[in-house]
Amino acid sequence: MKKKILALTLALALSLSLAACGGKDAPGQDADSGVPEVNAPEGGAPEGGAPEDDAPEGGGTDAPDASAPEKGGTDSTETETSEEINLSAFYNTLREGNIWPELMDLTTDANMKELLDSYYPGLAEIAAKQRRVYIAAISAAVGEIALVEVENAEDVQAVEDIFQARIDYQVGDDATPGGAWYPETIEGWKTKSRIVSHGNYVMLAVGDASASAVEEFEALFA
Repeated sequence: MKKKILALTLALALSLSLAACGGKDAPGQDADSGVPEVNAPEGGAPEGGAPEDDAPEGGGTDAPDASAPEKGGTDSTETETSEEINLSAFYNTLREGNIWPELMDLTTDANMKELLDSYYPGLAEIAAKQRRVYIAAISAAVGEIALVEVENAEDVQAVEDIFQARIDYQVGDDATPGGAWYPETIEGWKTKSRIVSHGNYVMLAVGDASASAVEEFEALFA
């Protein structure tokens, strides 16, 4: 009987011992959270962590590219556009500074369009930002001013050709009398006509003050 009691006592003691061992924390486990710890490899970052940056020697910086222009800077290759010249105002300047015969405006009055097309065929069809034509009110007088600013530079030559055709018609030739009709007027158109252009601007000046008009025209772009 004593042997049985001793055997039961040893069995109970062994059971209690095993239960105590089972209550201890498992290796590598957080006793509070129950989440396994991550073991970092020796000398490296923890597994699953962010890799180290491949920074260049000397340390990398996030400085902006030196070749990129600063915000708000001005592109040195950008060209400045010249201010548009008011041809009506320039015409008034010519009239004030020189002697011209009485001139009629063919371009601001719609009733004059037919006359403009007759004297300067094709001029109204050319795309222009400004177009001003002034002819002598008296046919016997030598005086005419035509000013055009074309929209497209390639039309400058076309305007010059129209202006030259106007001179040729007024002067005429040996077979055909000139439109100026009178010998003195024809001579004035032959010797006192000037065509000049600068950029998209073209001028025809006819009369005693034509040379001075050319100088003033060129001065606009100096």
